[in-house]
Amino acid sequence: MDYLLRLLNIRRSEALLVLYATTFFFCILAALMLLRPARDALGMQRGIDSVRWLWVLTSIVTLAVNPLFGWLVARYRRINFLIAAYSFFALGLLAFYLLLTLAPTAVGERSGQVFYVWFSVFNFFATMLFWALMADCFSLLDSRRVFPVMAAGGTLGAIAGPAMTALLVERLGTPALLLIAICFLLLASVFAWLIAHRAPPVGTAIEQPIGGSAYEGIRAVLRSPFLLGIAAYVMILSVMVTFLYFARLDMVAALGEGVDLRAAIFARMDMATQIATLVLQLAITGRLVERIGVSWSLALLPLTAALGFIGLAIVTSIVVLVIVESLFKAIQRAVQRPTREMLFTVLSREDKYKAKAVIDTFVYRVGDVAGAFTEGALSKLGMGFAAVASAAVPLAIVWAALGIWLGRAQHLATQQRN
Repeated sequence: MDYLLRLLNIRRSEALLVLYATTFFFCILAALMLLRPARDALGMQRGIDSVRWLWVLTSIVTLAVNPLFGWLVARYRRINFLIAAYSFFALGLLAFYLLLTLAPTAVGERSGQVFYVWFSVFNFFATMLFWALMADCFSLLDSRRVFPVMAAGGTLGAIAGPAMTALLVERLGTPALLLIAICFLLLASVFAWLIAHRAPPVGTAIEQPIGGSAYEGIRAVLRSPFLLGIAAYVMILSVMVTFLYFARLDMVAALGEGVDLRAAIFARMDMATQIATLVLQLAITGRLVERIGVSWSLALLPLTAALGFIGLAIVTSIVVLVIVESLFKAIQRAVQRPTREMLFTVLSREDKYKAKAVIDTFVYRVGDVAGAFTEGALSKLGMGFAAVASAAVPLAIVWAALGIWLGRAQHLATQQRN
């Protein structure tokens, strides 16, 4: 036990809390990745161009949901709005389950699009809530050690999800997968309750409702250079992820038609990505952030993206895409995501939940839309992936510079607080 704690760079006094958090994130990612291959396959039924408009609709829905979330955060203790949010998503899955089982003839392209939008909103809020709670429970110094371990728990869940989909979908059918995802969400709520009761917010002895306005998150982002920098960083990240996502859709669409075939291909690609992520997380991530610092940890993914897009422009094939996407997402989830979450540890509790919700949901979705339509316009130039790379590489350089600035700004904020 002591050897494992030393290997993971975890203190004995925080081991149980880290175990709760790691299991919590495992449950969230297992639920999400269990259903994501089906979501992607359903979204493609009316063509790739329709996916771009689904992202526009998702951005609108996300913007509409943010004030409601801000209202919950302002008036209730964190455990109450956490449970309320996960219960809402579980009820949504139950509604889709009842539709699939009681009225299967009503399921078609339109209902598939509704599920796509609903799942996309669910995806961002579910992970945002987890990381907001972690930023509320751990200081910046502690987060550098424990956040990579928690991220590894999420990766294990992201591996288990597609594996369960591949193993069970033919035996039990798609509706049963929704019930399994509901069970994971309910279990996640249990661990959220355990964490919230065991770990009070950083710097306080007892938890109180955060208070403030339902729209305070939007105002906070607009008036803070640091939060605007995080928002810009996240938006560029979203654009880059979108470029890779549509490259994946285009290449998979060329391999054949049919929801089942495409879902199986997506599941295999997800599995390769998650395994690469887990290897990176367990091997070097925790020590890497401590060694090279937040700035260069945030710059590592942009530099990887620049090299990856150059490689895809030279050799455009699904094999190269799988390699680039696996490496990109491995660094994103193993290094960049936990490091980005560390930025929020120096902010107020209100910003950790309200401003973070705006950035991680709405701002990210705006980046999705911008990336989707930019990629669509570039693909019509007839230059292949070289056109996308010509836009992605300069943007990645700006992205890297922004990451370095954010790391330094966080360091200054930490010194001022101390």
